[in-house]
Amino acid sequence: MRLVGDDTFAAFGLPGAPGTEAFWASARTPASIPDGEGWVTLFLRRGAEPANLGFESWSEPIPLCRWGDTDCWYAEVRMPARLRVTYQFLAGDAAYADPLNPIGAGGDRSIAATPDAPAQPHWPDLGADGILPVPRTRIRWNSARLGGRRTVRVHPAGGGGPVVLLLDGDDWLYLHPAMTAFDSAVASGEMPPVTLVFLPTTDREGEFGCRPELWEAIRDELLPLVAETGVPADRDRLVVAGQSLGGLSALYAALEFPDLVSRVACQSGSFWWTPDALGLTEPLGGPVGGTVAARLRERPDLSGLRVAFDVGEHETRMLPHCELTETLAERARATVRVSRSPSGHDRAGWRHALLRDVAWALA
Repeated sequence: MRLVGDDTFAAFGLPGAPGTEAFWASARTPASIPDGEGWVTLFLRRGAEPANLGFESWSEPIPLCRWGDTDCWYAEVRMPARLRVTYQFLAGDAAYADPLNPIGAGGDRSIAATPDAPAQPHWPDLGADGILPVPRTRIRWNSARLGGRRTVRVHPAGGGGPVVLLLDGDDWLYLHPAMTAFDSAVASGEMPPVTLVFLPTTDREGEFGCRPELWEAIRDELLPLVAETGVPADRDRLVVAGQSLGGLSALYAALEFPDLVSRVACQSGSFWWTPDALGLTEPLGGPVGGTVAARLRERPDLSGLRVAFDVGEHETRMLPHCELTETLAERARATVRVSRSPSGHDRAGWRHALLRDVAWALA
């Protein structure tokens, strides 16, 4: 961050004296101006106490500076070209969304995008006060294999069809409106009708590691419960969509349970994973491709697998792990699609790839 001069707010399209009622009446941020090959983005916050600007994964927290003795706090942040990122304000023990930004992710996060970031059609702009729709059909799943009880929501987009299993399902219910986005994509003809199954997790590190228990439970317990709901659900064309550790788990399932999973949409898969990686100071510093790459080398024929890989173009440390996994899957004769999203390790950047790659997996 660099300090701004007296005319900086005007350069961002915000005239008037900072901190006045007239200024706040017209203030809308974040706002970006060109800076070399990237952007300088202005964030504003109104308040009395100091706060930091917290990003999902792209940057360490950035302190906000106060404008004189006003209630105006600001940060001028250099951003690279093509970036979409989730952020929030951090003040003491509180974390909350940006009241000046109409685009939110759940009740306590906002989304910023540089002007050159591609649009994300079908995803509505919902502020922090927006109410996300929740599927009417729900399953109370008491899993004998996994233990515990969880609520799984089911939504027939366009009347229902192939099952799309959304790992980290609560994020796609309560942070990002996947139900609305899939309805829109189906209505536009960009994908066939599908049945969304929102799978919550209670222990991401335990359940999404390369272990069979989750997928045995999905096969033997959850999918039969989905069939009992009466919602149209074609299990023979199941697509598993996962991000980060969920992406790792989705590809693991395709390798170890090919009769169950043969279509995968994977965003920023944690292919650095090994059984001991999470206990290391630098978990991404181990063998490139981790456990999944080693398993792929043992599988000469994946011709029945259709997998779309996507990773954020700003995830520099993830790229070697993902690139090797993509290459090995293709060598094993899987049908592979590879893309890069304008983001870091951030669900806000995965949203467009989620819709596009599920549609591709079903093509």
